[in-house]
Amino acid sequence: MKKHLVFLTGAGMSAESGISTFRDSNGLWENHAIEDVATPEGFEKNPALVLKFYNARRKQLFEVEPNSGHQLIAELEKDYKVSIVTQNVDDLHERSGNTEVWHLHGELRKVRSTLHPDLIYKWEKDLNLGDKCEKGSQLRPHIVWFGEEVPLMDKAIGIVTSADVIVVIGTSLQVYPAAGLMDYARTECSVFYIDPKPSIQSSGRVEVISKIASKGMKEFIENHLP
Repeated sequence: MKKHLVFLTGAGMSAESGISTFRDSNGLWENHAIEDVATPEGFEKNPALVLKFYNARRKQLFEVEPNSGHQLIAELEKDYKVSIVTQNVDDLHERSGNTEVWHLHGELRKVRSTLHPDLIYKWEKDLNLGDKCEKGSQLRPHIVWFGEEVPLMDKAIGIVTSADVIVVIGTSLQVYPAAGLMDYARTECSVFYIDPKPSIQSSGRVEVISKIASKGMKEFIENHLP
């Protein structure tokens, strides 16, 4: 049976591809408070602003490509069972060739009904007020906003519990509920943490690789892959 490698990825995974986090040092996203563009209340207050914000993020996807870190993970599918649980809403893991990717926080290239959340559609263009689902309700970005439940959390927990090796890339895993995922890793599971500015140090359980995603993945494969 192939070893199960689980990758938990965040913004640092896509940074080398040029994906903007949209978040400045002052805590604003494109000069907007998070509450205005990434909460259900913000959407209710000013839906046009929220749609414009995510339209800009969606457009950016067409200007970037997967980096070598994404590609190195994809190549591992030849010899391992590879699962990716990502906090990213881009599709760079899929475009690099990975076949099992779970998006905890949703996907930019999908939209869903505001009243019927199970009605989800692929979406490549701008989303505007007046764009409706088949049942007549306004469509919204298929994004998990602050204050909303994470539908895939149970699935992610199941994946982590079955991992032989976990590799955390480009995320501090300090934002809940995603931060709690590591609590479900088996005692015998090896854990690696790739980040140029790691929030933790190497310990008996975790091996820290203080590098950007692409260089960290290269080191992991060359020196640590079981």
